[in-house]
Amino acid sequence: MSHDTPGGLQVSQGGYTLVPETTTLTPGEKSEFRFRVLGPGGAPVTAYQVEHEKKMHFIVVSRDLGEFRHLHPEMTSGGVWSVDLTLPGPGAYRAFADFAPEGGEAMTLGVDLQAPGDYRPAELPGEERTSTVDGYEVTLDGELLPGKSSGVQLTVTKDGEPVDDLEPYLGAYGHLVALRAGDLAYLHVHPDGVPKDGRTLPGPGITFYAEVPSAGDYRLFLDFKHGGKVHTAEFTVRAGDRKE
Repeated sequence: MSHDTPGGLQVSQGGYTLVPETTTLTPGEKSEFRFRVLGPGGAPVTAYQVEHEKKMHFIVVSRDLGEFRHLHPEMTSGGVWSVDLTLPGPGAYRAFADFAPEGGEAMTLGVDLQAPGDYRPAELPGEERTSTVDGYEVTLDGELLPGKSSGVQLTVTKDGEPVDDLEPYLGAYGHLVALRAGDLAYLHVHPDGVPKDGRTLPGPGITFYAEVPSAGDYRLFLDFKHGGKVHTAEFTVRAGDRKE
């Protein structure tokens, strides 16, 4: 197991720093959220590698893990990233910039956001292996094993029938984000196979490999595309309690 700090817990890493123009937003109001990534020399980074079909993945979640947004900002002049963002209600949020600078390693930087107002955090949903979203039912199989890479499979059905014509999304038939409850450590989760590689089927099953750093609760968010739309299934999974 790597002893490196999990992604997303730091605003600065390896000389790179996430710098938002503001960290306070009006709840329920769409705003243009702008930020930069400063490099080791202090200048804005303007060259990025393409990862999962995008140069920047921007994830925003509420601190209680009840709200999730997966956004793709556009870079404007001077290395400024811009994206429309609406925080649905008052509360504390965490924003993650997931990127790889040109010539550097992939990393995830995180920063807290605030939406002022009366707020009571919700309890983390209990462990649940089935998620219903937009008329789809997604079932999760497999275990998260602390310190070990483990496979989990998510199976998509609709009206009781397997969905075997998933559409590619971000270079795969699904994109999975895993966050550790409590500190919101951000975990890189890798899909098995790519569309049209001659072996990866377009559903109903999507396999991912993850390595969680510790026992505890994790919140998983699966984005998948079908019928021309992206849908998000959500799960709570406990790692480390079951015997192998």
